[in-house]
Amino acid sequence: MIDLRSLEVFFWVVKLGGFGRAAERLHMTQPAVSARIANIEARYGVRLLNRGTHGAPVPTPKGRELYDYAERILSLHGEMVDHLAGPADLSGTLRLGAAETLVHTLLGDLLREVHHLHPRVTPEITVDISPNLQSALLAGELDLALLLGPVAEPRVRNVALRDHPLVWVASHRLAIGEGRLGLAELARWPILSYSRGTVPHAQLAELFGAPGLPPVRLFANSSVATILAMAADGIGIGVLPRAVAEREIADGRLRLLDVAPVLPPLHFTASYLATPGGGLAQAVAELAGEVARGS
Repeated sequence: MIDLRSLEVFFWVVKLGGFGRAAERLHMTQPAVSARIANIEARYGVRLLNRGTHGAPVPTPKGRELYDYAERILSLHGEMVDHLAGPADLSGTLRLGAAETLVHTLLGDLLREVHHLHPRVTPEITVDISPNLQSALLAGELDLALLLGPVAEPRVRNVALRDHPLVWVASHRLAIGEGRLGLAELARWPILSYSRGTVPHAQLAELFGAPGLPPVRLFANSSVATILAMAADGIGIGVLPRAVAEREIADGRLRLLDVAPVLPPLHFTASYLATPGGGLAQAVAELAGEVARGS
């Protein structure tokens, strides 16, 4: 007989494309992972994995058959456990990644709800830009990512969160005119916004790259809090979600600018891999959607 743990080990080695990644996910040593697979091969006299061109294990025809069985068995096992256990029985470590915008707007409320409903769940939180969070999710390094989405991968499930409109804000120290402003007027100052490679940065680069506009300096930054502070200090014009800048707008440190064109809102999702044993990530993703809709 192949025990459930060995099936799980084999499944994640193939799914994540490496013994080390599977060991990290399953909280095992790499030799222990290798030994589990070697025991299956010895027991049935088959070879399950070959080394690929980049060193990643590639399943043999028998390995592919076992992977399909493992996926179905683990999925059924997870379904059985979820059916027998109530929501309060969810437990374990949840590797949760969050874009910084959601740290300022959603994460606190979500964590309070998780603690209230699932007190035996322990979140491990990573804050990063959305492209990095997506890569970590697809590599199996995160269980759940709250990020600019959706993630367009067949194996990923996306739960829609609240959209966040982007606004242009500036310190009263900057001699910016009143009324409707065009991009040419804004280009006199640095534009402070998200990191290169993110959706907002790409949108701004496209806007200011239009013919006839003067050159603009886009000050890219991975920290929303730093963008906010730099805008309040008069270093440039900030482009941020309104929800992040509400306090500074209310106390007069920043003012809203009336700019044409209006930037599209940021679409966030709670995204997780649709894999066996992913019930915890799914439950928290759905909870994030409920919290976002209620905020």
